[in-house]
Amino acid sequence: ILAQGIPGSRSHWQIVATGNMVKVKAYELRSKTSKELLKELDDMKSELAQLRVAKVSGGAASKLAKIKVVRKNIARILTVYNTKQKAEARKQYKGKKYVPLDLRPKKTRKIRQALKAEQKYAKTSRTKKRESNFPMRRYAVTM
Repeated sequence: ILAQGIPGSRSHWQIVATGNMVKVKAYELRSKTSKELLKELDDMKSELAQLRVAKVSGGAASKLAKIKVVRKNIARILTVYNTKQKAEARKQYKGKKYVPLDLRPKKTRKIRQALKAEQKYAKTSRTKKRESNFPMRRYAVTM
């Protein structure tokens, strides 16, 4: 269906999506399992392929408008799926000595490469002995 847009915008006519294709909500996707998400992703991809065929063969305007909606739905599904995968990986590596690079905190290179507090203030046995045997002198008069 064509609807008149605002004059002065990119085009005076804008295609308005109608039909059974609705925007998939991210919060609804989060409650689904990974298998369900992959199945829905396959459905969306096949629908997108059909819509692209319709575009080439000169399909209806409503089908052309659906392409954008389907592409955004695919992106939403992938985002939720990847977030779930990363959360599972974080759970798996929690408390482990070595963690994959993409699960480590990003911060900055300088902060990442800085010594930890324990390393920073570590002292050799010789230094410890010297400090205990020759403590800092205390004076009654201060300047």
